[in-house]
Amino acid sequence: MTRLSVELLAADPVEPITSAGHAQLGIAVLAGIAVIVLLITKFKLHAFLSLTIGSLALGAFAGAPLDKVIASFTGGLGTTVAGVGVLIALGAILGKMLADSGGADQIVDTILAKAGGRSMPWAMVLIASVIGLPLFFEVGVVLLIPVVLMVARRGNYSLMRIGIPALAGLSVMHGLVPPHPGPLVAIDAIGADLGVTLALGVLVAIPTVIIAGPLFSRYAARWVDVPAPDKMIPQRPSEDLEKRPGFGATLITILLPVILMLSKALVDIVIDDPENTTQRVFDVIGSPLIALLASVLLGIFTLLRPAGFGKERLTPLVEKGLAPIAGILLIVGAGGGFKQTLIDTGVGAMILDISEDWSIPALLLAWLIAVAIRLATGSATVATVSAAGLVAPLAADMSTTHAALLVLAIGAGSLFFSHVNDAGFWLVKEYFGLTVGQTIKTWSVMETIISVVAGGLVLLLSLII
Repeated sequence: MTRLSVELLAADPVEPITSAGHAQLGIAVLAGIAVIVLLITKFKLHAFLSLTIGSLALGAFAGAPLDKVIASFTGGLGTTVAGVGVLIALGAILGKMLADSGGADQIVDTILAKAGGRSMPWAMVLIASVIGLPLFFEVGVVLLIPVVLMVARRGNYSLMRIGIPALAGLSVMHGLVPPHPGPLVAIDAIGADLGVTLALGVLVAIPTVIIAGPLFSRYAARWVDVPAPDKMIPQRPSEDLEKRPGFGATLITILLPVILMLSKALVDIVIDDPENTTQRVFDVIGSPLIALLASVLLGIFTLLRPAGFGKERLTPLVEKGLAPIAGILLIVGAGGGFKQTLIDTGVGAMILDISEDWSIPALLLAWLIAVAIRLATGSATVATVSAAGLVAPLAADMSTTHAALLVLAIGAGSLFFSHVNDAGFWLVKEYFGLTVGQTIKTWSVMETIISVVAGGLVLLLSLII
């Protein structure tokens, strides 16, 4: 839900579409999630269809009228896509511009030229974190894999010593830092402030990525000592280009949305007057839509033109950038529909009651729910949107900072122990030429470290701020 819809619900509570008791609702939730898990894992059905069917199953098990369940699901889907769909699209376009223009390769090559020896793992985590800001995880992996493999091969480094920091940087950005789809959906559902969430997300991400990246890679390299597979070194996107954009211009383009959104959060804290002209200006330029749109427009001049891209190539590039996100948008939308079905059947209120009766801290409960769904479905995005729907009522009385921490707790839980039901698991296994056991010892353990460390830091921050 958007912040506005949360406020409206607070002012005029919506009656649940079913009068089922806690026991029946609990069974309905477990049954709905079980349907989603079985369809994704056993029958290999697309997550969009699985979430749609699971939402209908949830309503049926809860005893709600089917027509109202359908209305809840479609309403939630529409609200979610309206809230984050454009942002995901703009992020995809920026990522495509960054890759095709050679801007990403320029960042990589510039940093690697100044790194060597023991600093190389730290250089890789820095590259992945910067590149990972505007890129989806899978795109970032495909983009960085050639660099990881070439550095490991030419520098005679352990593949895990170089690869784990790169993967950690991408994964942490994917789970904790907007404008990635998972954090955006959680922010939208909970009604958290994006700027505050972004600032706290970066604060949590830095120590998390250091521990799970360069530090853990020392042990991963001992556990799994494999060479970089020659056959998996693909051509880099910029090898066919005669020229590339500059390092400084590329870096400014990538960081512009972050700078604008953080500036808005800072101005809101310092001024705290909705009628103030300065604050209203920053509320506009620091909104996710304007911040990302500004970065895309800037990229036309800082990325595409220096690479020799004429205006006739802009539309095809945008179309190619948007094509791969159709599935992501549908999954995110269906996740929003599932979330709204959970709320409208009364499950959100039930979670609120349980948290009060059991005295479980809301942040820990959110992390545990996300962990359970992640382990079951294998999808960090599904875990994030589902957990956000379940715990959204807990944010009603939270401060701005604690609502942001609730988003980060969900994001941290959604990264826990990637295994054989996660597409990312197989992506890493095949690119790095690992066995299933070796992938678990490295990639899966790394994901678990990220989840536990980030979750612990979120709980620690909740005691301080």
